[in-house]
Order: sequence, then C-alpha cells, then structure tokens
Amino acid sequence: MSERTTSSQWAQGIVQALELGGVDCRAVFGELGLDYVALSDPDARFSQDSMTRLWQRALALSGNPAIGLNMAQVVRPASFHVVGYALMSSRTLKESFVRLVRYQRIIGEGADLSFREHSCGYVLTLRIHGDRLPPARQSAEASLAYVLTFCRWLTGRPIKPLEVRLQGAPAADLQPFEQVFQAPLRFHADEHALVFAPADIEATLPTANDALAQLHDRFAGEYLSRFAERRVTHQVRQVLCRWLPHGEPKRAAVAEALHLSQRTLQRRLQDEGTSFQHLLDDTRRELAEQYLTQPHLALLEIAYLLGFADPSNFFRAFRRWFGVTPGEYRAGGRGR
Repeated sequence: MSERTTSSQWAQGIVQALELGGVDCRAVFGELGLDYVALSDPDARFSQDSMTRLWQRALALSGNPAIGLNMAQVVRPASFHVVGYALMSSRTLKESFVRLVRYQRIIGEGADLSFREHSCGYVLTLRIHGDRLPPARQSAEASLAYVLTFCRWLTGRPIKPLEVRLQGAPAADLQPFEQVFQAPLRFHADEHALVFAPADIEATLPTANDALAQLHDRFAGEYLSRFAERRVTHQVRQVLCRWLPHGEPKRAAVAEALHLSQRTLQRRLQDEGTSFQHLLDDTRRELAEQYLTQPHLALLEIAYLLGFADPSNFFRAFRRWFGVTPGEYRAGGRGR
C-alpha cells in the first residue's frame, strides 16, 4: 500500500499550532529531516509518519499533552486546501460535512471521516490511521478542535456540540478540552466524533453560494484526479493492469514505459511507501478478486490474465492471499 500523505496546508496549520505552544518547528523539522520551506509549497505533501514524529517531538519538547487543541486558534479556510472554499460556499453545515468527507484525501490521507444522521443528532466521526507508526492522539484532538472552530467561524454562531467523543483515557487536566469544545466530553469512546444538534447542522450558512460551490467542487475533483495521476504508484498500477494479460511485466520495461530509469522508479516507489514487487503482487490480488466474480472465466484463464506463465504459481499465490484455493473461494460465494 502507498504511504499516506498530508497536504502542506494542513501541515502548516499543525506547525502554527505547535509554535503557539512554544515549539521551534523549524529546528524540529531539521531534526526529523523534513523540509520546512516546503510548507509554503501548495503542492507539497508530507508523509503521515513524518507528521506523527512531529507530534511526538512537539509533545516531548512542550510537555503539554493538550497541545493539539491549539489548532482551534489557527483556523483559516486555506488549511483545508481547496476544500475549505467548497465548504464555505455550501448551503448548510450538513452540505459542508458531506463535501468534507468526499474530499478528505486532499487534506490528508491518514484520516477517514464519516457523517451520518443519528437519533441523537448528526455525528461526524474521525478515524486516524498510522503507517509504520501508530497515530498520535493529539492529531485527532487537533482535527476535532479545528473542525468545530471552523464551524463556529463559518456560521458566526457559538455552536456547542451535544457531545464530544474521544478515544483513550481522560487527560489529567480537562480544562483545555472544556474551554475549546464547551460540550460534554466522553472518553474511552469507540471513535473520535462530534455530535451536533440538527438545528445547528441544517441552518443556512451566511456564505452559501451555489455557483461558487459548484466551481469549487470542480477544482477539488480536478485536484483529486491530478493527485492520483502524478503518483508513480498509480502510474505503475495502470501499466501493470494493461500488460499482465501478456505475461509478467518486468521492472525495466515498466520503468522505460514511464520514461524513468530503474533506479529512479525504485526510489520514487520507495518514497511512496511501496516497491515494484509489492505493487505487482497487490495488483494481481485485486484483479484476481474481480476476475472470480465473472463465472465465464475459467481458473486457468484467470491465471494467464494475471500474467502467470505457470498456473501452479497462481494457485500458490492465491492461497497465500486468501488462505483458500481459487476454486474454494469461488465455490464459497466470495467471488460473487
């Protein structure tokens, strides 16, 4: 799987929050081997693990476990990249949250958002994922604090959630949490979440503008498309999918097709948290699942479509992927 990344705009917000807490982020970036200047590049992105290391170092330097809540003091639409302006032009907070979930990957790939209506109101749920490192809880707390403060700024009203849900044990000092959220706090929750009253979520925003919303939707959609296309991982997958029916693609041939040297291809894939062999194996696994949903395809034919010259290699690989043979997988209904 490719390494998750965070936009430079969101990273810049984190840095501003940490600097408010007395952390010399320029020095910390140097310690961690990160490019501080890249924070000003709107197209730059930082790995999820590098952001986790930044939180860890900031916590050690500041001694303040609630330092993530400083994100509430640095709210500006640009921190959400182009998404921020799409949220501003939405008709309601409900519409804003739908857009936020849709375009979350632009802001950061390490977070999963969901938004749903519930008997208790509307619930915005946040899950933070790590790559090699487990995520810092300050990252989730910062995100919730930022979203809530952004809602207050957007509506011009002092919105108070019905409940704020936080994973993990209560902080030793709850005062910073009470000050920022101004709502009942529930720790040891299954998920990080903000629960809102329907009246707050459904009210018309003062910045609502349908024409601008559509325009920003287009910008965000185009960015998502470019973002995927410029990743070498995405480009290699496309080549593999085209070439596999003709036999197993070799790394040298794929590099040549992408106008890269083998060394450059290897380095760029490594930067994105993967390798050519891993991508080949992963692409075959995903295609195998798809092919098994098509009952007219015989298992031997699927083996050749996946580029296996010897079908026995396909059967061994499939058992490694799924713990059963392709025939057992299909007979069990998992291929439908």
